[in-house]
Amino acid sequence: MTHHPISRRALTAALAAAALAAPLAMAEPAAAAGPKVVCTSAKKGLADKLTKDVTAALRGRAGQTGIAFSDPATKTTCTYDADRQFDSASVFKPIVLGTLLWDAEQHKRSLTAREKTLAKKMITESDNDSTTALRNQLTTARITTFVKTAGMTRTVPNQTWGTTQITARDEQKLLALFTNRNKLLNDKSRAYALDLMNKVIASQRWGTPAGAPQGTKVYVKNGWLQRSKDGLWRVHSIGAFTTGGRTYTMSVLTDGNRTWQGGIDTIQAVARAIHRDVNPAVRHGKLILPPAHPQEVMPPQA
Repeated sequence: MTHHPISRRALTAALAAAALAAPLAMAEPAAAAGPKVVCTSAKKGLADKLTKDVTAALRGRAGQTGIAFSDPATKTTCTYDADRQFDSASVFKPIVLGTLLWDAEQHKRSLTAREKTLAKKMITESDNDSTTALRNQLTTARITTFVKTAGMTRTVPNQTWGTTQITARDEQKLLALFTNRNKLLNDKSRAYALDLMNKVIASQRWGTPAGAPQGTKVYVKNGWLQRSKDGLWRVHSIGAFTTGGRTYTMSVLTDGNRTWQGGIDTIQAVARAIHRDVNPAVRHGKLILPPAHPQEVMPPQA
């Protein structure tokens, strides 16, 4: 084999070209991968089906969505951007309820008649004045202590309570306190919380209950907020569902919606996919139609 010597000029040019190419390559990193639906299950084939169907439900949706789902009976979970923080809107209200019940237990007392009246209006009607009254009584500091004790590590209570930061994963921790025996809330407190969530007025029962099997016992709380700074809607729904002898929970949070209805559409598409997949052998409920406009509108937040 014959070796041909490289001239000094050619070698210098080649080294210069390589030096120029290196920083250019470094300046163009691969695009970061976006969030993905991740499901696991002890039930054969269910995780793959949920992953496929929830992904399809999200396709083409505007804004951001955070999802967390848990069905302990089948050891099934699903998440999608579950640690993203969202303005809470009225989903702050079950946090207030949990704090109220926990605080009462800490002080070894029952709720007063006033507290029961405020709690009922706060949850069943999403009444803002009742929420503010209970928040002021408990204090934001006390609510912060509750969420930390509950392991809700990315929930950040705010004095302007509608902008409290929440995540889908943390909302599932709150729902777990209401639906499973635990050291923070006794059985009486848990039953009280679920009873209020079961009695939410008809016009506010949209969201995660969409597509639930007929006869399901539904515990729900929704939230909605339009921010002045961008004109976009935050629309959320958290729920627990008892059917077929088991209870599962679901939290779907959305942001960046141009309309209130847009957020609801995203939530209900996800909910229908999940209810259908985890209850394949039963008859499902009809599509839930919300009212044309929110009945309880939070004051605009900056």
